[in-house]
Amino acid sequence: MHIPNPVLALFIGAVFCASAMAQPCTPKISAEHLVSAGKLQMSINPTLPPQQFVDEKGELQGLNVELGKAIAAKLCLEPVFMRMDMPPMIPALQAGRFDMINTGMFWTEERSKLMFMIPYGQQAMSVYTVPTSPFKITKFDDLAGHVVGIETGTYQERKSREFNADMVARGLKTIDFRTFATASETTAALRAGQLEAGINIDETATTFAERGIAKVWLSGINGTDITVTYRDKTTALGAAAALNELKAEGTYDKLFDKFRMTRLKDTTNFAIRGPGPAPK
Repeated sequence: MHIPNPVLALFIGAVFCASAMAQPCTPKISAEHLVSAGKLQMSINPTLPPQQFVDEKGELQGLNVELGKAIAAKLCLEPVFMRMDMPPMIPALQAGRFDMINTGMFWTEERSKLMFMIPYGQQAMSVYTVPTSPFKITKFDDLAGHVVGIETGTYQERKSREFNADMVARGLKTIDFRTFATASETTAALRAGQLEAGINIDETATTFAERGIAKVWLSGINGTDITVTYRDKTTALGAAAALNELKAEGTYDKLFDKFRMTRLKDTTNFAIRGPGPAPK
């Protein structure tokens, strides 16, 4: 049977494309640098919308979820998410349970000596109450003597306790901190009347306010960089290269616009910041 040339060309093109699509992507990170060959395993605490959360269908959503998938795709690795609370993440990473912490972990000099940290965005802290609360907060000092909820083991807990220590040194009453495993638990306790205020990252507090379950009084407190964090330097270098590709092609900006998160101030070159762990 004679096939007209244009049809034959289309047929051959379709076969070629199907064949090309069937070719496996070769991982850019070799097996000895990963917990499992061909996979990028990421811990995530999906309780901080819009950064990371679970939708009504039980599916992971948020900036860090999509960014983690995009990094994995650039490295030709299968993205695998491991849901867990924040406090055990650092020791679990060091123990080799997964390759990457993908929670928007705040950068600190101390942490940069424990892990390979790549800044990719910015965050700050907010103070909020329930919308009907009579407690009016115009400055952090107003929290003195009040019961305040916060996520345990987080940067915001550390900085809030530092602020509190300074307040006490100036003669103010201490804040009565109550710690919780997640932002959702903190807000539930606030709504139940067990707390007078809560502290969390700006974007999460804003999301709660948009849902009508919180009123934000203070925001933009102690803004600093957030990171994707790795146990292995080769994997981290690969991820930094992937982030630079995602920025160049526009994916990075699209994701930050989509989830209304704050970009890193300098996005000209994503790279490891700090020395990382000492060689064993």
